[in-house]
This record gives sequence, structure tokens and C-alpha cells, in this order.
Amino acid sequence: MNRDQVKGAAKDTAGKIQRKVGELTGNENQQAKGTAKQVEGKVQKGVGNVEQALDRADKESRSQRTRNS
Repeated sequence: MNRDQVKGAAKDTAGKIQRKVGELTGNENQQAKGTAKQVEGKVQKGVGNVEQALDRADKESRSQRTRNS
């Protein structure tokens, strides 16, 4: 896992907690903030997933070029 994947997962979890607390207390502002934090976390985790996929593809490409040389 890379940094964006870890931070994104943490933000998603924190957002879930914040949203749930907002639901339990009837605080719509906290619910909205929690939902926004969840979305931010999911996006950041997605960025990390793309970075990881690109890194793997780059390593595979370099490995194939080395084998073909």
C-alpha cells in the first residue's frame, strides 16, 4: 500500500464515524462533513490505487525490455 491508499482509507473511516455521530445526534452539519470526508478519502485511495497500478505497469514494462535485450 502506498501513502495515498493509507491516508485515503483513514479519511474514509474518519468520515464514516463523523457521519454516524451526526446521525446519532441529529446534527446534519456533521453528517454532511462526514460524508464529504468519506468522499475525499475514497478519491485519495483511488488515486493511490492508480499510482500503484502505474508503478506496477512501469516495472513490468522495464522487466520485459530487459528480457528482450
